[in-house]
Amino acid sequence: MSETPEKIVRTEAEWRALLTSEQYQILREKATERAFTGTLTENHDTGNYHCAGCGALLFLSGAKFDSGCGWPSFTLPADSSTVAEHEDRSFGMRRVEVTCARCGSHLGHVFPDGPAPTGLRYCINSASLTFTRQEP
Repeated sequence: MSETPEKIVRTEAEWRALLTSEQYQILREKATERAFTGTLTENHDTGNYHCAGCGALLFLSGAKFDSGCGWPSFTLPADSSTVAEHEDRSFGMRRVEVTCARCGSHLGHVFPDGPAPTGLRYCINSASLTFTRQEP
């Protein structure tokens, strides 16, 4: 059974000191990086994807797939308790925003157009993630 992760709370000044300007805009202000520009979009190494804001394990490389959308895409999170989903009605659209359950950072969105077995596509900004390569 999944446990709720311990919450990380920081001041805006602490977030600004911790994150790059791009990361701050994405994680704290819900911006989006331009398609096909993220450093992890074409990453095919085996390993783990963590929250750039707090280090929480979010996604495993085995769940990553090439959706052609221009952002790293995953079929499911590493654990259902590591991400939170929220209705997002910004820009006149109705979407589901994905945030880190531990620190509340914006990650991207989840769409119901992914492959089996989940049918989901977690479309995540590269700047909201760090990657730890797993050695063979």
